Amino acid sequence: MAQTISKPRFLNKEEFRHALEQAIEGNAVAKAPFTTMWANGELTKDIFARWVEQHYAYVGPFADYLAYIYANCPHEDAKDFLLQNMWEEELGGDRHTDLLIRFGEACGTTREKVEAMENLLPETIGLQSWCYRMAFRENFLYATAALVVGLESQVPAIYRRQTPTLREKYGFTDEEVEFFDLHIVSDEIHGERGYQIVLEYARTAEEQQRCIEIVEEATKMRRMYLAGISREFCGK
Repeated sequence: MAQTISKPRFLNKEEFRHALEQAIEGNAVAKAPFTTMWANGELTKDIFARWVEQHYAYVGPFADYLAYIYANCPHEDAKDFLLQNMWEEELGGDRHTDLLIRFGEACGTTREKVEAMENLLPETIGLQSWCYRMAFRENFLYATAALVVGLESQVPAIYRRQTPTLREKYGFTDEEVEFFDLHIVSDEIHGERGYQIVLEYARTAEEQQRCIEIVEEATKMRRMYLAGISREFCGK
């Protein structure tokens, strides 16, 4: 007797929001061993420098990812959000990547080394490539679920754990850790707006299910990337 495959049920917005959040929870980077070591003050400035060199390859092109989504987006409200997000990344005061490099320089690396994006780990290349693929090849709904909900919305929880230690344990100045302070605020706003776009424009049960799957995939990709850094530079 052939097995009947049940179709997904259309979820109301509260149920859908919960499902998206649960898709992140299982692999949340805020709970990753590397994040915990960072928060506990168990890393060195040299490891932070190596992290910056890898992290730049992931977040450096973030405005490019958003531009691909913008080009494929048919909804004015979502386009406005994407354009604002790009502006903040590239032009809003200090560029976000410049703030990341400033932190890297305080840890002992150089702008030239960071921007060269040499000696990237396979996991870093994998995450960067995945972001480009999602932004370029998926429609705006799934790309937003991947990059804004699955990745960007996690940042405040990660940096809230890490940033106090940078000041208290390592003695970084406010200027040197501005990258983290800024993203605790900005990415909370961006992440919430991303949720609202996905909740609004996933209009079938199948679209909802695909968004949930992509958000889970995003969390796994970022967790894999961080595990690569931990293995390579911490030996764990």
